[in-house]
Amino acid sequence: MPSSDLRATLTRLNDLTDWERRPRGAMRVGLEPMSDLMQRLGNPHRSFRSIHVAGTKGKGSVSALLEAAMLRAGYRVGRYSSPHLQQVTERVSIGQNAVDESILACALATALDVYEDARRDRSAAAAATWFDVMTAAAFISFKEADVEWAVVEVGLGGRLDSTNVIDAEVAVVTNVELEHTEVLGSTRAEIAGEKVGILKRGSILVTPLPVNDEAGSVLQERADHLGCPVLRTTPNSDSTIDNRNVALAGSVLNHLGREGLQTISANVPSVPLGTWLLDPMVRASARLPGRMERVELQSLSTSAHASGTVSVILDGAHVPFNLDAVMHDLHRQPLFNGPCVAVVALAGDKDAVGLLSILSQYASHIVFTELPIANRGHTIASLATISDSLGLTCDMLPDPAKAFDRAVQLASERGQWVIVTGSLHLVGIVRSLDAVSRAILRR
Repeated sequence: MPSSDLRATLTRLNDLTDWERRPRGAMRVGLEPMSDLMQRLGNPHRSFRSIHVAGTKGKGSVSALLEAAMLRAGYRVGRYSSPHLQQVTERVSIGQNAVDESILACALATALDVYEDARRDRSAAAAATWFDVMTAAAFISFKEADVEWAVVEVGLGGRLDSTNVIDAEVAVVTNVELEHTEVLGSTRAEIAGEKVGILKRGSILVTPLPVNDEAGSVLQERADHLGCPVLRTTPNSDSTIDNRNVALAGSVLNHLGREGLQTISANVPSVPLGTWLLDPMVRASARLPGRMERVELQSLSTSAHASGTVSVILDGAHVPFNLDAVMHDLHRQPLFNGPCVAVVALAGDKDAVGLLSILSQYASHIVFTELPIANRGHTIASLATISDSLGLTCDMLPDPAKAFDRAVQLASERGQWVIVTGSLHLVGIVRSLDAVSRAILRR
């Protein structure tokens, strides 16, 4: 439960338009409100150096790896991400710790006061959204914490995203797939054009997308236009998600090392930054909740055939290609190479047919549930219809807690495992359940 100060400030903030909780077809995009807000706040985003990370998936994990590596190198580092799983303070990380509630409350209040001034003045910031103000509060928090480097994750797209007021020294595009097509475009090439909009003259682009790829050629064209070099990682087709993310983060660190950035920690010799910083301890510290997160639960079934424990994977994959990669990586492990029971909820703008087609290759049964966000989700009835067409059996339980309990019961009786997927919002709800919270603490 947030502190009273933060609750009061969030009440003010929630009066603003929040496109994370609305259908995005009518979404307003543009940087004018954010730019005006920054100027009125004294441009806090110019108080630190930055790395900007865009992409359909993986940007959160790459950002967390960079944060952990920079911290080990001795720098005061912040990370801004979205959405949060359980607490809004998760969005603003300072030194790998969620920002203190009082600090975020103060920063939000400052940004909201400036927003109110802009409304009275009828300037561009009067149109600021929930995400604009949250982003401004993150930058204020970084400035007041004397952050030297910030790793900033794009919220949606890139070119017109609120975070794109920063002039990052490195721009990362992790991948480009079809998502948010109602806002970003209907082809990978169009979406790539939006994501590479974070690249600025004088910076460098890091990506795994080759020049001969539909999206990769768009990235190269933009880089050529700006005179920016491009660093490409070359993962093989069988690389794990983790290895792909490490390769991208390592490429960024190698570049910074070549540019003269050295470690400044008393515990590390003064040497150029590089992939070597991403040792197993740093990689473990950078693992994010809700991304292939494993917990072990006691069985809820009274059946004599039920197993004593059930393995649960929490992963907010909501794009078919990412879910396919998650399931492929899991099936490399003996514990997860058999069928599973899935708990699924999907926002209305997600490719339900594509996602359920992937699950049909791995799941013995799906329990569909609903997101507690009005008008944002696919109905469980529509998901069940798709499931039937794919030959999948399913249950429909609107309450996520009951849906999860049902999945654990079925998995226990069948000697299978559970995956909770389709939405980070759903994963956050399940992580908050008492049994799951206790299991996480026991790890």
